[in-house]
Parts: sequence; C-alpha cells; structure tokens
Amino acid sequence: MTKLSLNLAELNARLATYLSAEDLALVAEAYAFSQAAHSGQMRMSGEPYISHPLAVAAGLAEWHMDAQALCAALLHDVMEDTGVTKAQLAERFGKSVAELVDGVSKIDRIEHQSFEEAQADNFRKMLLAMARDVRVILIKLADRRHNMQTLGVMRPDKRRRIAKETLDIYAPIANRLGLNAMYRELQELAFSNGQPMRYRVLEKAVKKARGNRREVVGKILDAIGSALPSHGIEALVMGREKHLYGIYRKMREKHLSFSQVLDIYGFRVVVKDRPSCYLALGVLHALYPPVPGKFKDYIAIPKANGYQSLHTTLIGPFGTPVEIQIRTTEMHNVAEAGVASHWLYKEEQEISQLQQKTHQWLQSLIELQSDSGTASEFLEHVKIDLFPGEVYVFSPKGKIFVLPSGATAVDFAYAVHTDIGDRCVACRINFETSPLRTELKNGDRVEIITAPHAAPNPAWLSYVKSARARFRIRHFLKTQQNEESVALGERLLTHALHEMGIAAAKILPAAWDRFKKESGVRSKRAVLSDIGLGKRLPAIVARRLAEGLEVLPADLTAKSRRARQSILIHGTEGIAVQLGKCCCPIPGDPIVGLIRKAQGLVVHTHDCPVLAKLRSERGNWVDVAWDVAPDQLFEVTIRVIVKNTRGLLARLAKEIAESNANILDVSVEDDRDSTILYFTVQTTDRVHLARILRALRRVPEVFRLARYVHPKHHKGAHDGAI
Repeated sequence: MTKLSLNLAELNARLATYLSAEDLALVAEAYAFSQAAHSGQMRMSGEPYISHPLAVAAGLAEWHMDAQALCAALLHDVMEDTGVTKAQLAERFGKSVAELVDGVSKIDRIEHQSFEEAQADNFRKMLLAMARDVRVILIKLADRRHNMQTLGVMRPDKRRRIAKETLDIYAPIANRLGLNAMYRELQELAFSNGQPMRYRVLEKAVKKARGNRREVVGKILDAIGSALPSHGIEALVMGREKHLYGIYRKMREKHLSFSQVLDIYGFRVVVKDRPSCYLALGVLHALYPPVPGKFKDYIAIPKANGYQSLHTTLIGPFGTPVEIQIRTTEMHNVAEAGVASHWLYKEEQEISQLQQKTHQWLQSLIELQSDSGTASEFLEHVKIDLFPGEVYVFSPKGKIFVLPSGATAVDFAYAVHTDIGDRCVACRINFETSPLRTELKNGDRVEIITAPHAAPNPAWLSYVKSARARFRIRHFLKTQQNEESVALGERLLTHALHEMGIAAAKILPAAWDRFKKESGVRSKRAVLSDIGLGKRLPAIVARRLAEGLEVLPADLTAKSRRARQSILIHGTEGIAVQLGKCCCPIPGDPIVGLIRKAQGLVVHTHDCPVLAKLRSERGNWVDVAWDVAPDQLFEVTIRVIVKNTRGLLARLAKEIAESNANILDVSVEDDRDSTILYFTVQTTDRVHLARILRALRRVPEVFRLARYVHPKHHKGAHDGAI
C-alpha cells in the first residue's frame, strides 16, 4: 500500500533506483510546476493540495513507470483545477505528457447534463484515452486509490457514492488489466467506506477467528513446506488471509453466516517453472485430498486478463477446506502487477501475451464507442464487458474462446465474428443440436449454424451476456430500423403531398434546405426517419415543404387521390411497419394505419377494439392497402370448442393440414362440458382462413369455432366469426 503522504526527497529516492538523471530533472520540474499551479489550494483533510499528486506519482513509482507518466501524475489536476491549458503543458513537457493529463482530466460540465450523464461522458473520455495509451488508466487508478485512502473526510452520502463507483468501474478495470493487488485494495477501500458498519463487524470477527485458526494455518504451512522439497521442488509458500470484501461477497452470494465460511485463509505456492507447477499439484493432492470439481487450470487456459495459476481446494486438518494457488515467479509478477509488469519486468513471453490480450480489449472499446449512441449506452456496454466470472469454450477446430459466465451460443457466435453472429440460426453443443439461448459450460464444444438471409432477433437481447454481442445486435437493429424508417417516411410524405395535390418531384432542393434550416435538422434522411418513426407528422412536413407551390386541379377530389395513394402493406416490412398484435390483420381484412411515436406505422383492422380507443389520434391515421406476395404467410389463432373424444386432435390437425396450412402452436383449456382448443396457424389471406374454418366445421364433434385474438393483447377481446 502506498504511504499516504511523503515529500519530494522520498519520491526521488524511489525514482533514483531506475530513472536517469535527465528523467529525474524532468520529474522535479513537473513537481515545481504543479506546486506553483496548486499554490494556496488545500485538500479537505487540511493538507496542501500538492500532497495528492505527489502520492499518485509515488503509486506509479511502485510500478517503475517512465518519466512521462510520472510528470502526468504530478500534473494530472492542473488542467481541471487551475488555469493551465493543454497547449501550455505540451509546450513545457511535451505532447505525450499533455495527452496523458488531458485523458485523466474531466470534461467541463455541460449545463443541461444530469450528474449521471456528465459522469458517463467523463468515463467515456477516460476509457477512450486509455485505449490510446494504457498509462492513462494507470494514473487514474493510482489517483482513485489515494482518494479512497483519504475519503474519511467526505460526507457519508458522498463516500457511499464514490465507493459504489469504485466497485462498479475502477476495481473491475484494475481486474481486467490484471492489476490484482490494485483490484483487491480498491475493493477493500470501497467496502470500508461504502458499508463501514458491516466492514467493522466482519473485521472484528476475522480477528477473533484468527487466533482460533492460527494452529491450523501453521500446521498446513509446515506440511506443504516439508512435502515439496522432499520431492525435489523448490518453492516459496505463503499463507494469506482472504480480504474482507471477498469474505463478505461470499457470505452474501451464498447466504452464509461468518461461522459457515471456513476458508478465510488461502495459500500460494510459487515455483521456478511451469512443469514444477504440475509436479507441486501432484504432491499437494497426495498430501491432502482434493475437493472434487474445485480444480481450475488457468495456466493451460489463461484468464482474459492474462492471469495464470493452478487453483485447487484441499480438505486440510480438522476437515477445513484449503484454497491453494500454484504459479511460477513470472506468473506471480503478472498476477500482481498486470499490464504494469511491462515496466517492472522483462520476461518477454509472459508480458507479450498479456499485452496482446490487453490491446485486443482496448481496441474493442474503440469499436464499441464508434457506434454507441450515448455516453450512458457506451458505459453500459463496458460494464457488461467487465465481467466477474468467465467460461471457456472451444470452436470445432479447437480454438479457445473466453466468454462471460452465463454466456449463450449467440455470445459465442459474435465472439467468433460479427457476420457469424448476424447470420446464426442454430447451434450444436458437444455435437447435439441445441437452442441458441443455451447457456454454455466450461469445456463445451460449440458449432454455429448460419443461413445467408438470417438476421439478429431482438429477443436475443434478453439473454446475451457479452458486451460485444449486445452491442452488435443493437447496432444491427438500430441500422435496420433507421433504413426502414427512412423508406417508410418517404412513402408517408409522398402520400401526404398527394393528399394536397402535389407530386413529390415538385419539391425542389431549396425547399428542403429551407425546411432543414428552420427545423434545425442535419439531413433529409433524418427528417424522413423521424416521419417513419412517428416523431413528425407527414402532413405538417408536407405543408411546410409545399409553401409557394401550386396544387393540382380542384376537380381531383381527396377521395380519388387517397384511393390512388394508399400506403401498400407487404407484410414483411420489419421494424418500421408492424402488424398490430391486438387484432393480427391478414390480407383481405379492411385495414388502417396508425403512426405512433417510436413505433413507426402500426397496421390495425378497421374494427380493432384498440383502434376504437384511439379516436383522438385520427390525425395520425393513414390509408393503407394490402399488396402481398401469393406465398406470404400470416399467423392467425383459431378458437375451437369441441366435445372431447379419443383421436379428435389428430383429426382436427389433419383437416388443417389438408387445407394447406401449417400449425405453429396448439393449446388446450378444459371447460365443464366441453374442451377449448387454440390452434395458431399460418394462412395466406382471409379466403384461405375461411377455407380452414369450413374444413373444421365438417368435424361432428366441433360445437363452435371462430378467429380469435388472445385477451392479453387488449381488454375486451371477443370471438368473432369472419
């Protein structure tokens, strides 16, 4: 842990162990500049403000960070809290230092933003700066750690908010970058500041238990310490008490009392090379029996953040479970320092693997940002990606993919490639066909089946776990909706112009330029998209565009114009044009369209009960007409009341099949004197449905039947023969 306060001489003594005289001079200059800029400023604790950047720089010195990062640490608040500009820093200390300071600095608060929006914007700026230079986040983590160490002077509500933010964002980022020591310390500081009462109670309980379990810990250390050398294995064996937050989280997640948490101690065995890890594992399993299912090999399959170790749980003396981690010295360095080990150590193979994984994750942040709409949406994607648990699965060719715990086959498809995710229709897990929503388990072999014309399903968003999959699905749907809404908007505007007797071709670019300038919109596509999504009324846009134009002759009545200019419904429009779930219209039904905000054009039958309640929205109604392909299919539910006899269901299904209809679903309700069957079938139009109903009426046991809409879609639904 970093000493909370120190002076420049102490910092220089640390830096002199690895920096050149020239670098030390640059750091000293940055210190002098920062001290002058913060002159007269005090922290809430009463200390001079310069003590904070000095502590942050000392934190970076633990990782042997370079002179540029140390200068940025000393200067990290001057842009935010003093009048110093980025240009001044670049001129004095170089462009790299200025970029680092800018990456750590918050964005100026925009007046209309809420606090949450401002925070999301700041996180987005910081994370994108981190993607360009990982030193940004190392400075920010050191900054956050010192702030957490001195948080006691803040108001309780502010302490809780900052502690939650640390647990939600900063600790997971430290974990994702492999900074294990920083990760644990931030968790402990957040727990002690966010839930001080629980922290103190648990701390007291652990101290009390420490004396009772000291004998057990000593016995295990002695046993391991003698067993390994006797088999020719040189090892450093360490016993460690688990962190309080880790114990608390285990109690909360598994609903345990403190007395039920037996494994508050863990042990770490550090050996010279990889083969020794597996030899040590064999010795320990011979020493104490292992707990089945508790062994994890993170050496063969490293974690996403580059972490490597063997994990096993043994049954120790008195039946106490003992968690043990076995790793090499190089693995231990990476586990504790993560990406910062690049500056501390030079073991090329381990570090290059870690840097590659980190680079891939940082690039994914830039990819997420490129199409995320708002800062809050971007932050949501990043939070999903900072997953606490992982599952390891294999492709058919044996490639390992690391996914968040609870991930499904859809997550795997998007992890392989965006095109595979967009086109997936089914999967085989361990050679067996399975639903796409199937949760994957460690070691599963997953094969994705695709189709050329398949597309992402909005329902996937309810069960995907990875940020990449969620982002890609949303991006596809948003793009598709935008394209469809622009096309629909153009059709609706053309229709509205014809209602006024104006051909769409008569609207000149100058009229569009005037409208865009008056409305404050960027493009014609944006206007058409708004019309298609119901955010603008086509009639109002048409009137404003038509100012100064002559209309068609008066003898062309509105009725004849409407007949010629009805919006044609194909039944396959997708997101921008929807068939009402309340009445399920099919070709042949008289229909009307309703433009609804954020829904686009919703098509209803003329006698739809929901439509009857929307008389006040008549201004949003548009004329629509069917124009569907002969083989287009529509879903209809038929309600059949029958006398239940053996083999009746098969006979009814046979009649439907012989009417060239496919049955999608069947459900049954028992009444006192009869049985009610609900068949959801695919029909081409109203005539086809009539043919199906006639076939069913020929069955003697059928008392009554009708087209049916389920009551859950609207109140007051009723049977109605067609």
